[in-house]
Order: sequence, then structure tokens, then C-alpha cells
Amino acid sequence: MFTGLIEEIGELRRIHKQGQAMVLTVGARRILDDVKLGDSIAVNGVCLTVISFDAVSVSMDVMPETFRKTNLKQLSAGDPVNLERAMSMASRFGGHIVQGHVDSVGTIVGRRSEENAVVFHVEPEDPEKLKYVLAGGSITIDGISLTVVDVTDHSFSVSIIPHTLAETVLQHKHPGDTVNLECDILGKYVERLLNFQKPGAAGGKTGRLTQAFLQEHGFM
Repeated sequence: MFTGLIEEIGELRRIHKQGQAMVLTVGARRILDDVKLGDSIAVNGVCLTVISFDAVSVSMDVMPETFRKTNLKQLSAGDPVNLERAMSMASRFGGHIVQGHVDSVGTIVGRRSEENAVVFHVEPEDPEKLKYVLAGGSITIDGISLTVVDVTDHSFSVSIIPHTLAETVLQHKHPGDTVNLECDILGKYVERLLNFQKPGAAGGKTGRLTQAFLQEHGFM
């Protein structure tokens, strides 16, 4: 689990690609302080597992499912990437609950300055994911915990303060560039509960979550 507070910008050193499988080697400093084999590190918002490391870099596997569902396949050696270690029990929870499980790739369709902020407009490849996005809610863009400003039928906007822009790869992003999106997990669980169907007596499925169901099982 992550919080969406980027610890440092790393540099992608090498990409070893074999079909839809990859090994990414990323140059870093801060996240290497206590790294261990098997640790989870979010790279541009994608949770990856450490398979090797040395004093200046860390290598992580990318499986075909991750290759298909994220924009990691578009990276090239030399690209900057957002890095965050998995949170510890002693960490301050400064962002929101981030799993590192990308829901959709998005395309930046607008970028404009607004006094001390920069406003980004993002359009998800899968527009259905916008049902989880609401103004004032949380969303993760390339691993960054951000607050949604506005939502339309096709896109949403976020406003970035100077510190966040300077400390993340968003400083390099412009219209036409892609980003990894992870919606707030709370909305996804609520939807699952509201649409849950329990097995019927004949092996089928009957009924949705109702007030009667909640009362029967002690939730009300």
C-alpha cells in the first residue's frame, strides 16, 4: 500500500523486454536506503517488486498484465519516473489509500497556468472509470495523490501546486502525453457492495444489496 506522496524522481537506466514481459532498472537514491529483495516500489503509480539492487539502482519485473494495462511499455531509457516505497506502519498518511493497481491509462488533453498552480485536464482511455471520479475526491496520477477539481462526461481536472510539480514527473508532461490513473479504492468497494449478488438456493444468483440484507446481517 502507498500514500501517493512521491519520494523522489528516478531515472530509467535500462529496459530488458521480452515479448510483453520487462525488467526495468531505475537509478535512485532515497528509496535505496532500506531496500530489500521482494519489496514493493511504485513506479509512476504501478506497484512493482524488487528483484535485484545495488548501491545506485534497483531492478523490478513487469509482467504481461501490467504491460498491457499501464503506460510503462511507452518508457525509454533516460526517462524520469516517480518513485515511492510501500508505506510502513510508522508512516504519516499524507495522501490517500493507493494500491499501485492502475485502473486506466489517461491522456493529458490540457495544461494551463492559473496563478501559482498548473491545471491538468486528463481523459481516461476507459471513460467508464469516470464513475469513480468526483469533484473534491482523490485520484492518483502517475502515483501522485491529487484532489479532483472538476469532472465532465469525458475528462477530469486537477490543480497542481508548485512543490508537487517540481518534485514529480508532471513537470515534464504536456498535452498528448499519457499517465497512469488509479481511482479511489473506496468508490470501487462501495460499487461492489451495492451490486453484490449472493448465490441462490438453486445455484443461481438472486437479489442485490438491500436495506433488508443489511439489517439481516447486522449492518443496520
